[in-house]
Amino acid sequence: MTDSKAPQTRFRVAHLNPRQPTDFALAPAAPARRALAAELGLIALPRLGFSGRIRAVASDAWEVTGTLSARVVQPCVVTLAPVETELRETLHRVFSPHAGTPEGDEVEMPDEDLEPLGQFIDIEAIMTEALALALPLYPRAEGAALDAPETAPEEGIRKPFAGLADLLKTPRKP
Repeated sequence: MTDSKAPQTRFRVAHLNPRQPTDFALAPAAPARRALAAELGLIALPRLGFSGRIRAVASDAWEVTGTLSARVVQPCVVTLAPVETELRETLHRVFSPHAGTPEGDEVEMPDEDLEPLGQFIDIEAIMTEALALALPLYPRAEGAALDAPETAPEEGIRKPFAGLADLLKTPRKP
């Protein structure tokens, strides 16, 4: 009997070695991919992987770099037919104890790669967020097209405001 240990998905910052990078690789099993597909509104998620490394950088910060690869199946926005897409994204995040949440009425938007550092770095959450952002917004099946709207109105269609201009032109009687 082999002992298959699940890969670590959350890394406690206090246990990371600042002198040596920590490599990681995630490839969720079919039940986890099905649950994630349901959460993201996908038909299926046949393949998902995220691998990379965590390393210390200046100012007590930690950098996460990696590659997300996935095959997703989404419904076509026109026909609802399944549309399969291959995704490959390079990710870069920096977790810093000096990054804060903006406060006040008018604030400057922080760097999108810079995030506040907590007790853990959750690479599964990073993978899920990156996948959600990488999904095509309007997937279309091959040959799917929207019907062009008609340019001329059909005969017999009622136009409720057609006589409004004429009514406004006639003077009102006191």
